[in-house]
Amino acid sequence: MTILGLGRMGTALNRALLAAHYQTTVWNRTPSKVDGPVALGAERAETPGAAITASPMTVVCVADYAGVQEVLAAGGTTLRGRTLVNLTTGTPRDARDMAAWVAGRGADYLDGAMMAVPQSVATPSAFFLYSGSQDAFDRHRRALDALATSHYLGHDPAAAELWDLALLDSGYAALAGFLHGLALLDTAAVPPSRFVPLVAQWLRGMTEYMSELAGEIESGDYSAGASPVGMNRAAVMSLIRVSEDLGIDAALLGPLGTLLERGVAQGRGDQSFASLFELLRRVH
Repeated sequence: MTILGLGRMGTALNRALLAAHYQTTVWNRTPSKVDGPVALGAERAETPGAAITASPMTVVCVADYAGVQEVLAAGGTTLRGRTLVNLTTGTPRDARDMAAWVAGRGADYLDGAMMAVPQSVATPSAFFLYSGSQDAFDRHRRALDALATSHYLGHDPAAAELWDLALLDSGYAALAGFLHGLALLDTAAVPPSRFVPLVAQWLRGMTEYMSELAGEIESGDYSAGASPVGMNRAAVMSLIRVSEDLGIDAALLGPLGTLLERGVAQGRGDQSFASLFELLRRVH
């Protein structure tokens, strides 16, 4: 297997494949970054073309899609008859454009999203999302599973990026809230480590509550929710006020407060928190 790009994540991918007894060929724009993987058993390629030629499947993991195309273009016609797995973060449009570009060069394309950090690659907590050529996914499934649990999301190459961004959306909201909560507690000299056990328990309950919210959205019935918009509006407004009183930046909370205000103004004060989805969704 070939890996193009040896940042922290690319290095972790190489390590996982070697541990699963795959021979790897590696290339990086900065040659010195190849030394570590080669010391572990990878083969060094001097050019992207040589790296691609060495394997039936090439995994590319660089900074952005422009970088992907630049690296692949340097590989010339060597993609033909091979599979490209792109694990670079981008947008659904990026993924569709890249799929068309790769198809025009005679290769199969899988767009991927890594729901992991480098240290969690090849552990049970990591999972990767893929979309694009199902034949390529099925053919290389064993190698892909050596990186993380694999989830195939369909033929549309944009699907993995859309799911990736939706998951990041949820994760960033939780992490930003965590940091804001720490800033509040810092005014009372509470160390972050003391907060972690209780916030972890609270967030576990929140993730269980997501199933209830999803059910309400799918049914379109928001009348019986246990957490109505009006109640949450009052809670968020209190959170904004206490932040301002304590000199804590409340910018993260402003958009949520505005959304809740809109919900109340539209008569959703007694409806479930899930009803805010109707204010966010695209109008068809």
